[in-house]
Amino acid sequence: MTWRRAVSAAVVLVVAVAAVGGWRWWHERPPYGPEALHLRSSLEFVGYDEAQAALGPTYQAPVTSAGDQLVLGRLSWRTPPTPLNGGYFALFLIDKRTGYKPPVFGVSAPQESVGMGNAGVENRIPDRYPWLRGAGDIRVGDGWLSAGTRLAIGDVGASPVTFVALFPHLERPLRDLPMASAPVTLPDLLLAMVYLGPDGQVYWAQRLHG
Repeated sequence: MTWRRAVSAAVVLVVAVAAVGGWRWWHERPPYGPEALHLRSSLEFVGYDEAQAALGPTYQAPVTSAGDQLVLGRLSWRTPPTPLNGGYFALFLIDKRTGYKPPVFGVSAPQESVGMGNAGVENRIPDRYPWLRGAGDIRVGDGWLSAGTRLAIGDVGASPVTFVALFPHLERPLRDLPMASAPVTLPDLLLAMVYLGPDGQVYWAQRLHG
């Protein structure tokens, strides 16, 4: 290979690396930051009747037993400058002492707008935001185990969202189950919203409480 060919090959390589880096930067760049949403939220403990009244007659509050706790949360935002286009907002309520999430929510929102569950791409969140270690699954042996559930908001028009999280009172040996349980206090809780892109990009995370 002559020196001219070597220089040409090096230039092509540099250009290719720069192109990949530029595409990756553009691909991971959020369409907007959390400040564009003017997020507002609140958390409070309520009884079952208060929880059901807050959700309304169309939606069911979690049923409680002795020792269980219910946390009522409200979240609102302004319509963002661009649609989600396949992305979604993930809303996490986490017991900071354990990193666990509650096992169930009652939500006042159209079913197609807000869902419960977990997604594998959310395991990337703690890598970027260590304070959100409870957002992902927990490793058990060679696999992963969901430690409770979160809310996924796929429609920017769902605001405001009212939710009720159940923190069950667990007797032994159920206390070892990977879910947030009673008793908890409001300072124990972390409420955060994460914007994930259509390809699993972790655009940003915003702490709302705790």
